[in-house]
Amino acid sequence: MVGTRGQMKIQQMAFMLIAVTLLFVFVGIFFLKIILSDFNQSAESLEEKNALLTVARLADSPEFSCGSAFGTSKSNCVDFDKVMSLGEISGRYSNFWGVEGISIQRIYPSVEGICTTGNYPDCGEINLFSDEGVGVSNFISLCRKSEQGDVCDVARITVYYGRGQ
Repeated sequence: MVGTRGQMKIQQMAFMLIAVTLLFVFVGIFFLKIILSDFNQSAESLEEKNALLTVARLADSPEFSCGSAFGTSKSNCVDFDKVMSLGEISGRYSNFWGVEGISIQRIYPSVEGICTTGNYPDCGEINLFSDEGVGVSNFISLCRKSEQGDVCDVARITVYYGRGQ
């Protein structure tokens, strides 16, 4: 009888140790999940900030900017002709800016249709790369040369980042 009582106490102690160990494992998994969730949110936040900075500086980059082609140097001015020629070779630049896609939509005057060499300048949207993911936008002047002189329209440039899960 004494031996069975001792064995019973040992079994109780073993079950308690297993239960306490499982409790600590579950608590550890819970805290690890919270920490990893914070890392994921931080990564998404950094990616969004990077896209915002890219939108801000993209219009003034040499591949897009008007430069002094329209008189004086303008900020947030995109040369429509440069963007159209860049659109034809956009596959070469797909990893250059580190974003998923770039899109420019003409807002005023409002014109419908995707821009091609056949309907330029009577089009409303240019898609460089793709338009998948989360978009960050900024307003710009979209300028071009024409027979009537320099023409500038109001447009919105959108940079897409991530895949928008």
